[in-house]
Amino acid sequence: AASGRALRWASGRAPARGLRASPRARTAMPSWVIDRYGSNEVLRFTRDMMFPIIHFPNEVIIKVHAASLNPIDLSMRSGYGATALNMKRDPLKLKTGETEFPLTLGRDVSGVVMECGLGVSYFKPGDEVWAAIPPWKQGTLSEFVVASGNEVSFKPKCLSHTEAAALPYVGLTAWSALNQVGGLNQSNCSGKRVLILGASGGVGTFAVQLMKAWDAHVTAVCSHDASMLVKKLGADDVIDYKSGNLEEQLKTLPLFDFILDNVGGSTEKWALDLLKKWSGATYVTLVTPFLINMDKLGVADGMLQTGVTVGSKTLKHLLKGVHYRWAFFMPSGPSLDEIAELVDSGKIQPVIDEVFSFSEVPKAFLKLEGGHARGKTVVNVIRQ
Repeated sequence: AASGRALRWASGRAPARGLRASPRARTAMPSWVIDRYGSNEVLRFTRDMMFPIIHFPNEVIIKVHAASLNPIDLSMRSGYGATALNMKRDPLKLKTGETEFPLTLGRDVSGVVMECGLGVSYFKPGDEVWAAIPPWKQGTLSEFVVASGNEVSFKPKCLSHTEAAALPYVGLTAWSALNQVGGLNQSNCSGKRVLILGASGGVGTFAVQLMKAWDAHVTAVCSHDASMLVKKLGADDVIDYKSGNLEEQLKTLPLFDFILDNVGGSTEKWALDLLKKWSGATYVTLVTPFLINMDKLGVADGMLQTGVTVGSKTLKHLLKGVHYRWAFFMPSGPSLDEIAELVDSGKIQPVIDEVFSFSEVPKAFLKLEGGHARGKTVVNVIRQ
């Protein structure tokens, strides 16, 4: 599927489908928005959110059937990363006096294509699709959302919209860390020892399944009450971080070829000592100071501080014989194509903690805020 996408888009002269207009012209739609940053009380339901418009020929409008929440939604609600995201939204500062509000949160979408831009030949109205919308764009807790065609993929046939909405953001985040940054793939994983720190959340449950699909040996770290879930997903060894000193528990095991860290904090100080030295072993963390630095120091100084930090850590660990890397979520329709194939072949399944109706979005945020999730918090925008 990904190659077909590449061929059609690379030609640049795909037969124009024209704008696919929806049956009625719409100017407003129901949506959950925030008008300022803060805690849960800033969430507001409105029926008057501006209907999304296709601005570029490669964009599509999706009718949202289901969305889901991720920790980044909590962070964005509180203003985390606002400096960097606003720079991405308006890099030339052309919109003087305008703000990002009202802002719709939610990154995952499973739904149906309603309209296509002039340059879109890979999708057509009526197609069932899924996507993860980048955080600098308006989100998916809305009746409709606009996305670039290269962010969208056909929904796995074996999943409902509710199930499909649980996977895109966490799947692409794990894919970025393991495949694009970490260099792991189906042909080089067999027998590799992989350690996943924080294995019971959205990214962790996906990573466990992906590594097992690629025939790695997986050691998963989570709390005792999540151990059965993680074992069911295929983990070979499950370590309860509450049952004693985690570092000492892990030191009793053979060294690892790869570590994915979803936890951060103090784990980074000792986790790299668990890697095989001088063998290409890699530590990848998803917990980075990039957005915090830009919020605190501004764009220029924040980027400089971030560069110095990652550069010094990379060099320090390289001299000790291991690779140190940062990874981030990256939107990618072609990567979702590959994930969809794994889902339809039964190698990856969504892990859902709880499902909420569209009227219960504030409750869904509170659920996520409570922590200790076992998979994803999903919101049915249309009653399934």
